[in-house]
Amino acid sequence: MREIHEGVVELIARHRPQALAVEDVFYAKNVRTTVVLGHARGVVLLAGAQTGIDVHEFPPAEIKKAVVGSGAATKEQVQFMLVRLLRLKSVPAPSDAADGVAAALTYLMAARLPKIGAERPLLPSPFSVKPAITGNRR
Repeated sequence: MREIHEGVVELIARHRPQALAVEDVFYAKNVRTTVVLGHARGVVLLAGAQTGIDVHEFPPAEIKKAVVGSGAATKEQVQFMLVRLLRLKSVPAPSDAADGVAAALTYLMAARLPKIGAERPLLPSPFSVKPAITGNRR
């Protein structure tokens, strides 16, 4: 777990992201796998909190719905849409990397939507269209 923590802290220091998007807790078929993934997820959340960046958690169904349009989408459907939406040459590998990219894409897509009861205004999405210049040009 120390290696995961140090690796995430190093990535945050190198790339200085404004936010961290993480898939919410889910249950694997194997109980041991669920526990190990929970520990690793906790270490990632701790690294984000310690470095002071905003941490956003999304349930798996919300990520699937944002990327594919259905909360019941398969892993293969999510991977297919990541390649299409982001114009990638291939699916991010390993599959955990694809899951991370899907969580990040969900955050970016959600950032454009107004939040009910939001205390502070949201930053504009990097994908938002800039208004056209109107009026007379000389």
